[in-house]
Amino acid sequence: MDHHLLSLILLLLFSAVLVVPLFQRAGLGAVLGYLLIGSLLGPSGFSILYDAPSMMRFAELGVVFLLFVIGLELKPSRLWAMRNQVFGFGALQVSVTTVILALGGRALGVGWTESILAGVMLSLSSTALSLQVLSERNQLNTNFGRTAFAVLLFQDLAAIPLLTIVPLLSPDNPGAAFDWKKALFQFAILGVAVGAGRYLLRPWLRFAASARIREVFLAAALLVVLGAAVLMESVGLSMALGTFLAGILLSDSEFRHELETDLEPFKGLLLGLFFMAVGMSIDYGDLLSRPVFVFSLTAGWMFIKFAVIYVMARFSKTHGAAASSLAQVLCMGGEFAFVVLGVVEKLHVIDPNSAQTLTLSVALSMVASPIFYFIRDQWAVRVSSRGAKKFDTLPTEQPQVILAGFGRVGQIVGRILRIYEIPYTALELDPDQVQMVRRFGAETYYGDASRLDLLEIAGAKNAKLFILAVDDVESSLRVARMVKEKFPGLRIIARARNRTHAFELYNLGIEDVFRETLGTSFEMAETTLVALGFETSKAANIIQTFRKHDEKTLQEQRAHLGDEKHLIKLSKQSVEQLADLLRKDKREN
Repeated sequence: MDHHLLSLILLLLFSAVLVVPLFQRAGLGAVLGYLLIGSLLGPSGFSILYDAPSMMRFAELGVVFLLFVIGLELKPSRLWAMRNQVFGFGALQVSVTTVILALGGRALGVGWTESILAGVMLSLSSTALSLQVLSERNQLNTNFGRTAFAVLLFQDLAAIPLLTIVPLLSPDNPGAAFDWKKALFQFAILGVAVGAGRYLLRPWLRFAASARIREVFLAAALLVVLGAAVLMESVGLSMALGTFLAGILLSDSEFRHELETDLEPFKGLLLGLFFMAVGMSIDYGDLLSRPVFVFSLTAGWMFIKFAVIYVMARFSKTHGAAASSLAQVLCMGGEFAFVVLGVVEKLHVIDPNSAQTLTLSVALSMVASPIFYFIRDQWAVRVSSRGAKKFDTLPTEQPQVILAGFGRVGQIVGRILRIYEIPYTALELDPDQVQMVRRFGAETYYGDASRLDLLEIAGAKNAKLFILAVDDVESSLRVARMVKEKFPGLRIIARARNRTHAFELYNLGIEDVFRETLGTSFEMAETTLVALGFETSKAANIIQTFRKHDEKTLQEQRAHLGDEKHLIKLSKQSVEQLADLLRKDKREN
């Protein structure tokens, strides 16, 4: 192996191991650490790494692996359910942002072609950076996290026609026309790839797995990912689109979890390399020669993009904090801007100086995004802490029960405890909810139940029960982990939004888990049977049989959570067993 290349690899690995953990501990996130490494080692830093475009080209494989893993987690049915967010919210965000930014560029004296192209490029966000930030903060499964993913998915899809249109704008080729034959050929290849993948990918992986050698299966998995990427690129489509579709095709397969586990290290390392390449693209010389203009330009279009996304989110009835988080995670530029800028500069659609300025601006926005997230996190912690001391003072008497979450479930539990004069402390993170229930005479305190200091003040050490009634799934799990870790002797009675949430609570060691809609569903079913002519006692027995069998099935499924194939088998067996039980009961009566 070339000694120089080996030295560079060692330097990158050493830098990542040294810097990234420090940034993580400081709360700045891994992404900012990678960006710093790239900027220091790149052409504008110590010039140890000088070929940023070539490194970016290779590092794009990180985005390719990322989208394959995302595809594995996104079943076709779920993708179809997201169609309104993808083609509604996503399309509107790109369109509105492009129009406003293009008009802004025109007002500054920039030509229409350059203004529109810049508007489109700046309306796109970084899939890799956004998803990495959301993943680090466990926000991918929140409502705004799912919306962010839908928008990013549309942006990736929108990049395909953009690359097709750009050559038509080149002054070097004024007579160019849209190549319909090429477009039809691309869609045909895409259709063939999807059709072939649906019927060939599983047998291929099954054949590799039959060898029972992990390295062979890993080689087959890499061949699927890289093969899909190369195929799409060879016909002028996005590499990431090909691997994303391959991931979706395998999302229902028995190999889903094994693929995700095997490819995770590749995804992580290549994404780190990608962020380093972004850091390398920062030209400190250009930045220092006109800092006011570059920073003003970057801040201006980021603010416009933030405002557009925030207003759209608010119109879609997203509450303020979530709308702000969505806007913040999407307001930076994206990696695809580097690809488009390279093409437009090569075809002389935009002059080199403008292209260089836009490249620098996009790179700065990607550096600024995790910094803004860190500042916001620190501000939120400070405000929350200050607000808890100023807004509420927790009672000094020791409660028997701590109630986390005072929404529709927590209020019912609280009312019963209050009737029987059982002392409890109710914590609720939504200040509007606190004010509302206080007007009706319920004693509730503003506070975050996932904070150790607040739980200690609330008397968790001496309490008998901890009622976990938090509505948001991620917040509920975060509180549960804190209580189980810091107060292992405190019994937790938890509310679960659904079966999946219940499984996750069980995995944390919580045995008293109640699915919130289960009781109501059984009551409705029982009333339905009575209305249809069943005797009341008979309807009650049917529901009781169903309930016992469902709980038994739930406990059996707990032991096989990682094996989707076995879970499906258990579910089918459960349906048959329940039908047999009810038919037997019908014959006996």
